[in-house]
Amino acid sequence: MSEIHPTAIIEDGAKIGDNVTIGPFCTVGPNVVLDDGVTLISHVAIDGYTSVGANTKVYPFASVGLPPQDLKFHGEPSKLEIGCNNVIREHVTMNPGTEGGGMLTSIGNNCLFMVGCHIAHDCRIKDHVILVNNATLGGHVVIDEWAIIGGLSAVHQFVRIGRHSMIGGMSGVENDVIPYGSVLGNRARLSGLNIIGLKRRGLDREAIHHLRQAYRLIFAEEGTLNERLDDVAELLNDVEPVMEIVEFIRAESSRSICRPGMDDAA
Repeated sequence: MSEIHPTAIIEDGAKIGDNVTIGPFCTVGPNVVLDDGVTLISHVAIDGYTSVGANTKVYPFASVGLPPQDLKFHGEPSKLEIGCNNVIREHVTMNPGTEGGGMLTSIGNNCLFMVGCHIAHDCRIKDHVILVNNATLGGHVVIDEWAIIGGLSAVHQFVRIGRHSMIGGMSGVENDVIPYGSVLGNRARLSGLNIIGLKRRGLDREAIHHLRQAYRLIFAEEGTLNERLDDVAELLNDVEPVMEIVEFIRAESSRSICRPGMDDAA
């Protein structure tokens, strides 16, 4: 049985699952779907064509599903889809998609969005992602599984963030970040591999050794990037994490690849 505080406003048409808790002064729009076990603690605003997955908890003053900050948006019925078991902390903002980006912003499962994070229109965030306090995503950003975006960081529109990567705090990320990479800086540069994250995820020593080898070869000075990718693909074609990096770099993108600075090493 759901618990809805008498001061909450639930508009006609909203779909509320079982065991949902809606606290004081929350507002839920007519096209919102809250799955079983969702908790809105208090003062949460959820609107638009927004669905929130089971057991997700939303903290006070979060703004979820309200119109995107895009002058090209004209009220089209775009969506925001949020997966299961997420934690959305205070003052987080999440916007729906737009006509120019597929009409969808999507959030995976088991993610943590700390205080003040912003997820702009048409972003695609996969499972187990963490955005630390006040991290900001421009429109059309893609973040793959297990990535961590450090506090006060900003990610440029259309940037891709690969799996298991780490963005250092207060970084400005203008270019795509390879899977397993670690970047930092005012205009972020690769600083090596996210070794601590790889160990936490259970990668063995041999896999990490191959990733280090591939990193040095890919970002060496000799030859072109495509030539170096071909060399790595030939040498380490049976190492799945390495081939994931190769395929990520080869994939079509509107942004360049984030590369190491002069003194950076894996």
